[in-house]
Amino acid sequence: MAWNRRAFLTATAVGALAAAPSAAADAPRPLPPDVPRPRHPHQDGGRRRTLAPGQDPFAVIVGCVDSRVPPELVFDQGLGDLLCIRTAGEVLDEAVLGSVQYGVQELGIPLVLVLGHERCGAVAATLDHLRTGARVPGHLELLVAEIAPAARRTRAAPGDWAEHAMRAHTAWVRDAIRADPAFAPAHIAAARFDLDTGLVSLLP
Repeated sequence: MAWNRRAFLTATAVGALAAAPSAAADAPRPLPPDVPRPRHPHQDGGRRRTLAPGQDPFAVIVGCVDSRVPPELVFDQGLGDLLCIRTAGEVLDEAVLGSVQYGVQELGIPLVLVLGHERCGAVAATLDHLRTGARVPGHLELLVAEIAPAARRTRAAPGDWAEHAMRAHTAWVRDAIRADPAFAPAHIAAARFDLDTGLVSLLP
């Protein structure tokens, strides 16, 4: 399962570079079926020493702080492979946008992936607030305020409200990043991580 997620991210990054032939030769490539499949790569002392002078990650992951969804483990990557930016519910603020811009403009990263997941606590808190109208304490108010528009848009949809809200919010974060000219050089995508199966799927 870990290899499937690793190949998913690698293939997405290669696709992001398809329109940039000069960089395509340096893009990570999926291994053919007869090559042994690595697990937990790039985590030894040699890799650490290689990276000491500088980093060259191939993807920015904008993800949730949920302890069950660490991007390096989800995608079976190691030191220096991913630039990870995590907030509860993938909520955007200026610090997040500045970090993404650093990855895209300063490090030349070709892929930004917004990663949502099922049973997100920030989404659940937002739905509870909308159901009850209860006051949201302290700094959590910002999270709820940012996720609430997606929750309201999907409230009448049949099925799992939390799932619909998570997908809508993740797609909105992707679209907000896409709309910013600072990130024009990169391919911006959104995906959903399934906690039960470990599968990652792209969102439309």
